[in-house]
Amino acid sequence: MEDYPTTLMELEKRFSSDEACLEYLAALRWPEGFVCPTCGSDKGWKMGRGLWLCSGCRRQISVTAGTVMHGSRLSSVLWFRAMWYIASQKNGTSAVGIQRVLGLGCYQTAWTWLHKLRRAMIRPGRDRLKGTVEVDETYVGGAEEGVSGRQTETKAIVAIAVEVLIPKGIGRTRLQRVNGVSAADLSAFVQANVDPGTNVCTDGWGGYNEIRSHGYIHKKTIISSKGDPAHIAMPAVHLIASLLKRWLLGTHQGAVSRKHLDYYLDEFTFRFNRRTCKSRGKLFYRLAQQVVRTDPLPYRAIVAKPEVEPS
Repeated sequence: MEDYPTTLMELEKRFSSDEACLEYLAALRWPEGFVCPTCGSDKGWKMGRGLWLCSGCRRQISVTAGTVMHGSRLSSVLWFRAMWYIASQKNGTSAVGIQRVLGLGCYQTAWTWLHKLRRAMIRPGRDRLKGTVEVDETYVGGAEEGVSGRQTETKAIVAIAVEVLIPKGIGRTRLQRVNGVSAADLSAFVQANVDPGTNVCTDGWGGYNEIRSHGYIHKKTIISSKGDPAHIAMPAVHLIASLLKRWLLGTHQGAVSRKHLDYYLDEFTFRFNRRTCKSRGKLFYRLAQQVVRTDPLPYRAIVAKPEVEPS
C-alpha cells in the first residue's frame, strides 16, 4: 500500500524528527521486513537511531547505509524537505533554491544533494519502451560555427526515444547522452531503451540502419524527400527535444556542463514521465523509494565523472 503525505503541512507534522524519517525509510527499503545487506539474513532487531542489529552477522546496519543518503551528517528531516521541495516544483529547482529553502550554509551541499537525488530519479531495470517509438538525436550546447548536419565540436549529443500513443498522444520517454551518431552508438541506445519487436521510427540517417538486425521493425522516413519538415514527420521526438532545451534554459539558465548533463536528463525524464500525476506527495513517495534503492554517490565521484568524448 502506498503511504505518503499529501501536503507540505502533513509532511512537516509527520516527519518532524529523524526517528520518524528513518522509520519511513526502513519501511521503503525493507517492505517485506528487514534483510541484512551484508549476509542476507532476514532476522534482526531494531536498535533505534535508524540502526538494526543483524542476528546473522551481528553487524549494526544503518537504514541509510548503502543508499543515496549514506554517510550524510545532516538531519534526515532536511533530506525529506529537500525531496518534497524537488518533487513539488513543476519545473524543477536550482541548487541556490534548495540552499535558500533549507537554510543550508554551504552551496556545495545543496548542489551535491540535487545531483544525488537526480540520479535516484531513474529506476534501474525499468521497463523498456514499446508499441510505436520515435527515435532521434538532439544537440545541447551553445551555437557552433563552421559545422553542419550532425557534426559537432563542443555540443553534447543526446539520443531521445519516445512512445507514440494511438490515435494521438505521447507516452514515456528515454534520454541518454551518447558518444556519437554512429551505428554502434545509436543501436546500443535503442537496445537499452526499446523492447525488441517494437516499431521504431527514425529519419534516414545511416546510423539507424542496423537496428532492424536487432529485432526491431524499422520505419525510416527520409525527411528531405517526404516534403514535410522534421517536426511534422516525427512530431513526438522533436517535441521532447524542444521541451528539454526550454527546460534547461528556463530552469537552469543553460548553465549545464556536459560532465553533469546525465543528471539533468534523469530529472527531465522523471518529471516528464510523471507529468500527469496530480499528487505531489506521490512524486515524493517515488523519489523516496528510489533514494533507498540507489547506491551511494559521493561528491568526489560526481565531480570526477569523466566526460564522454565524441567518437
